Amino acid sequence: MPERVLIAMSGGVDSSVAAARLCAQGFDVVGVTLHLWDYPDDGSVKSRCCAPEDVHDARRVADLLRIPHYAFDRRELFQREVVAPFVESYLEGETPSPCVRCNRGVKMKELFQLADRLSAAYVATGHYARVVRNGSSSELHRGRDHGKDQSYFLHMLGQDALRRLIFPLGESEKPEIRAEALRLNLPGAQKGESQELCFVPTGRYDAFVAERADGRLRPGPILDEQGQKVGEHEGVFRFTLGQRKNLGVALGQRAYVVGVDARTATVTLGAADSLYASSAELVEVALAHDMTLPLRCEAQVRYRGTPAGAEVRRVGDAVRVFFDEPQRAVVPGQFAVFFCGERVLGGGMIRSASRASRSDALRAVEMQT
Repeated sequence: MPERVLIAMSGGVDSSVAAARLCAQGFDVVGVTLHLWDYPDDGSVKSRCCAPEDVHDARRVADLLRIPHYAFDRRELFQREVVAPFVESYLEGETPSPCVRCNRGVKMKELFQLADRLSAAYVATGHYARVVRNGSSSELHRGRDHGKDQSYFLHMLGQDALRRLIFPLGESEKPEIRAEALRLNLPGAQKGESQELCFVPTGRYDAFVAERADGRLRPGPILDEQGQKVGEHEGVFRFTLGQRKNLGVALGQRAYVVGVDARTATVTLGAADSLYASSAELVEVALAHDMTLPLRCEAQVRYRGTPAGAEVRRVGDAVRVFFDEPQRAVVPGQFAVFFCGERVLGGGMIRSASRASRSDALRAVEMQT
């Protein structure tokens, strides 16, 4: 009797091809769509995800593949675990990474619970990542297509989850997946890809946060690095470390956001060398089952970042990552994810960063120019 696998189906190309591949491999496949978010039906949003029409598209794919399909309303959970913390993080002067929270607190959690209810031995998704079996243990690795790799968002997965996970797209590249969808004539094969968050498809994070701030918007001063006031702002949520555009002021020279302090509602502008950090304090740290501190690794401090040599170790009651070379714009709210080559070793959310010495920062700027 074929083993049952539950496949998360979003109605998009990736998850549709993943489902088709599982069927071709002889699994007993069950499709599941989580309804997470709604959009207005006035045509103002052109690129959508997680909305009711995606449930319809996923069901069309399931019908073509002749597999059962179920949809579950998880909008309240998504609001509580992802949207509310996203808004709160921006109001606190951070730059959140909601896709990590969604995978941890919503998607993976719910999919495994549903798999148990539906007697499925495995859970599959359309993520570009790989699970590598190493003896009795399972390791999370980057997807072969590094341009699409999503292992960063899955760094917290433990052994119990990895043993049951299947990533059918992990060994493939995106053009191959698109061609396969067209060859199989899957519904939605021509769908475009959204480059924005599923619940902020317009990309206007500031407007999204402002609408949900519940009277907590605080205007404040914009300062230069000497502490002189050079302008005013309507809220720290409109700024992130390293930002260069839409600052609302002109200093006569290239300036970047080098500090965001929600407590005092202050934004500080400065030169590029002020963006570099030598270390960062981490919270919500998760390590692979066979990893302990101190840990040598390559740390990646944002999804599209480049891994760099580092050591993660405990300092008193805190966990810190120390960079071999100063890193640019190490932003609170983002995640530092640890790699050893292709393997994911864990990660943690950046709470704060320690500025590198001026000499080290200037050297880092020179190396990158």
